[in-house]
Amino acid sequence: MAERPNLSKLSSDEKDALIVALLERIEELERRLGLNSSNSGKPPASDGLQKPSRVTNQREKTGRQSGGQVGHEGTTLRQVPIPDKVVDHCPPICAGCGEALSVEQTTWHQKRQVFDIATPVVQVTEHRAHSCGCLACGTETSAAFPTEVTAAAQYGATVEALVVYLQAWQLLPEDRLAELMRDVFGVDLATSTIAAMGQRKAQELTGLATHIEQQVKDAAVKHVDETGYRIAGVLQWLHVASTGLLTCYRTSAKRGAMWTGVRGIIVHDFWRSYLSMVGVLHALCNAHHLRELKALMDIEKEPWARAMHHFLRRTCHAAHLAQTRQKSLSPRFLAWLSARYDRILAQGLAFHEGQPPLGAGLPTRRGRIRRRTGHNLLLRLRDHKEAVLRFLHEPTVPFTNNQAERDLRMMKVRQKISGGFRADSGAQTFVTLRTVLSTARKQGWNILATLTTPPATLTQNLRTAE
Repeated sequence: MAERPNLSKLSSDEKDALIVALLERIEELERRLGLNSSNSGKPPASDGLQKPSRVTNQREKTGRQSGGQVGHEGTTLRQVPIPDKVVDHCPPICAGCGEALSVEQTTWHQKRQVFDIATPVVQVTEHRAHSCGCLACGTETSAAFPTEVTAAAQYGATVEALVVYLQAWQLLPEDRLAELMRDVFGVDLATSTIAAMGQRKAQELTGLATHIEQQVKDAAVKHVDETGYRIAGVLQWLHVASTGLLTCYRTSAKRGAMWTGVRGIIVHDFWRSYLSMVGVLHALCNAHHLRELKALMDIEKEPWARAMHHFLRRTCHAAHLAQTRQKSLSPRFLAWLSARYDRILAQGLAFHEGQPPLGAGLPTRRGRIRRRTGHNLLLRLRDHKEAVLRFLHEPTVPFTNNQAERDLRMMKVRQKISGGFRADSGAQTFVTLRTVLSTARKQGWNILATLTTPPATLTQNLRTAE
């Protein structure tokens, strides 16, 4: 805590300067108090009990009612023509005379079907490698065991795939996973065995994960983002690069350690390290811009922010409508939008030029000139106009970076459930498995089947373009 100054020893000018500094500090703290998940990058969990109103949701209204839409194929449980088991229920006696009745006297019946899961049973398969003596020459020849059968007693591929699926995809911690396997299947697994299964599967899928990474780097448009992760007792970083069909994760000790060998367009949230990447074009996430503009509208009351907020939402709607109709926006309309964008920026810059500078009356300080939050946003929107509006000129570029944020969300859920990783090897195992499984889900593959399919087959079936 800073030492409190002795007001009695301050001169009049020093008191005035202190008052100005305190007023600016109060203004900044009030601005921060007004921030929440709807007008900043703060997560919803930080809102506490005072959740922001959702009536101002920024999603466009579609005019459709909630629930299933017309033409949507439902998944209602329906009877099957041939059941696995039939249980007959017959009346014991005749309601008229009291004679005994049996199923042979049935005249008609109704049917109802119950879908249930049979009690899981572990099947033990014994492999016997025989030695046979030749009747012709007397030579004894021994058979070889299958390559996957390496121990006197071991778990099969299905058990291993299920363990990896529950741990890496359903995010069950090792202790709870061991309890589930014991209670449901009667398989008593040690946590070290569970960890070893994950490591073996990650080694098996390393080649496929490397192939996925290269395909993401070569994609025309990819989304990138990062989040903090506790690994080996220190803060490290989890990076993601993804498309609609591919996901690639990697860990890094430094947040600014960017992807290498990337080409095409990268969509990101203006973390400045991304701007240092060479050989790529940039597209900025406009969902972040809308939240920042909303904060300027609600807290700072800056008039230009509302105009820019409305402009970005309208241009998003126009680009989406053009994609739906499989048409491109006309050059004349694009020129009008660009001019409108410039006019709003000019309005905002004029507004800030008319404001008193921050720190007026305070002693001059070295370094970069302090600017208000809205002023900094204006300069970003001006200097990176092409990246902000790239979604208008490139139909394959989305309005937001939501794809990367969705791909990171479950990784943060895993951190909340199990915490960080004790060693770098555990983190690398997890990101390799998650790279393959997240990609499998986007490809429409069954996750459990993916873990029992040879990696060469998965590589051959991998789709890279939608």
